[in-house]
Amino acid sequence: MTKTTIQALRRFSRKRQQAECCELCGVALPPQHQHMLERSNGQIRCACEPCAILFSHRGEHQRYLRIPRDIRLLENFKITDAEWNALLLPIDLAFFVESSKAGRVVAFYPGPAGATESAIEVLQDGILRPIVNRPLEPDVEALLINRTHNRRDYYVVPIDHCYRLTGLIRKHWRGLSGGDEVWHHIDSFFADLAERATSPRRDREGALNTTSEVERAHA
Repeated sequence: MTKTTIQALRRFSRKRQQAECCELCGVALPPQHQHMLERSNGQIRCACEPCAILFSHRGEHQRYLRIPRDIRLLENFKITDAEWNALLLPIDLAFFVESSKAGRVVAFYPGPAGATESAIEVLQDGILRPIVNRPLEPDVEALLINRTHNRRDYYVVPIDHCYRLTGLIRKHWRGLSGGDEVWHHIDSFFADLAERATSPRRDREGALNTTSEVERAHA
């Protein structure tokens, strides 16, 4: 066996090891795939579609929870500066999760050290009260708020998106303020959310466009 062949086999082996597989059954996964939350330790697991379907229904003793994929833009959500400042968060970026383990809403803020839980107890009625059309799914959905650089971005997102954002910050943060690179990645992250999110206004516009198309087809 030649040296070139051995090197090629090593590269192929590394690629096979890097390929993501379902952590429940072992099947190879495409780049876009489902995620599950392991309830006992809060770890996020990659999953294939059939395995994810098995855990679509929540149960008290269920080991895994399927993480949803919908992203919702909250256009009419409002939190005042006083309410935000009362949370005593060190940065203007945080996500809020209804934790079944803690029995309350828990606030986290991402930073170079990872996702840190706030020591301040969050009142559910104060933070989550405006989300009335469809409440958060406990543990697997989060209210993500971005008030950095005078922005006011409010989204309901799958919990894995919050940890993806945290990973970006950990990877690219430099110095005390983070540096230009990390803020570029944060802006790109929220631009992607805006592109993929649904909102009541967009739903209404989509319904109107569909109605217009039907009317034109029958004109």
